[in-house]
Amino acid sequence: MSDYPTIRLLPKAEARAIRHGFPWVYANELVMDRRTRGLTPGSFAILEDAERQPMGLVTVNPASRIAARMLDRDPEAVIDGAWLRAKLSRALSYRDALYDAPFYRLIHAEADGLPGCIIDRFGDVAVLQPNAAWADAMADEIAAALVELAGVGTVILNGTGRTRTQEGLTEETRLLQGAAPEGPIPVPMNGATYMADVMGGQKTGLFFDQRPNHAFAARLAPGGRVLDVFSHVGGFALAALAGGAASALAVDGSAPALALAEQGAESGGMADRFATRRGDAFDTLAALEAEGERFDLVVCDPPAFAPSKQALDAGLRAYERIARLAAPLVKEGGFLTLCSCSHAADLTQFRAACTRGIGKAGRAGAIIRTGFAGPDHPVLPQLAESGYLKTLTYRL
Repeated sequence: MSDYPTIRLLPKAEARAIRHGFPWVYANELVMDRRTRGLTPGSFAILEDAERQPMGLVTVNPASRIAARMLDRDPEAVIDGAWLRAKLSRALSYRDALYDAPFYRLIHAEADGLPGCIIDRFGDVAVLQPNAAWADAMADEIAAALVELAGVGTVILNGTGRTRTQEGLTEETRLLQGAAPEGPIPVPMNGATYMADVMGGQKTGLFFDQRPNHAFAARLAPGGRVLDVFSHVGGFALAALAGGAASALAVDGSAPALALAEQGAESGGMADRFATRRGDAFDTLAALEAEGERFDLVVCDPPAFAPSKQALDAGLRAYERIARLAAPLVKEGGFLTLCSCSHAADLTQFRAACTRGIGKAGRAGAIIRTGFAGPDHPVLPQLAESGYLKTLTYRL
């Protein structure tokens, strides 16, 4: 029998949903007696239903709203180096089948069987985001397994973000293995070169999730003028230039991000067709309209306006406003791509908000494509949060 302690569901808990694959147990679904409350955040336990039947092995954090996360459906499993290596090997073989270059999301949390754990790979460098207490506690073991299996030389822990705060974890960025990169890492993607600041940039330094949506936008771009709002390090703009756009303007509020975008354009031989403009996205869209600017392709890829259910109404209003401000900048017969990384706003809600905004701008159009994250960001069907990214492309 396992040496792990046991925790138990309350009779009112959705035991069937958990048995059918839902990976989380909320604090109000557990018997939170003194023993359970006293468990160390990130420790392991056997989860039992209200009838004391084992359901699997979980990691526990009594301080979090998500008090338990399913690690293994086998209650007799042991979470150790061998268990970690098996999970990483499975994820690695899948990505190696997808991509001919080692630049991708290697671990996408629950969908890859490592709840709350994100790993992005940049060639010889891996960036680990342990957003759950167990992954933070086992960061050194995860790093060692990455070096052994993936052959990376450097592993960086990026411990920043709202999710860690909710888990009661501190913010920090530190080196786990190898030497820190001397500067941004060039990342080849869709014919462009992106510069990823893995030590100090947003998230892990680059967003791999938009790769297929960048590629589709590039197909619409040849010979056209492109506007990329919330561009980060050049996202859609650089892909569009690689696809033959006549010019691209990248708008972002971050000077360091725009500097990296400029480096990427220079590296790809596109600097003469690339320009940047720093400023608030809403203000800049309004200013471009006042200046009479028009583009063949406009893309808006904002941060999560609705990161939680509590923020949903305000977030949907923000998506509507973005669409209303962006639509007038699109030439007749041109294209507008709108993106959301808010898991709280589902596709139907997001589409309705965008379409309202376009209509309020006096424009009309058909949706020609609905896009999602790339296949290195698998979706766990039982967990809507793992399928957060949505893009809509309209022809106006």
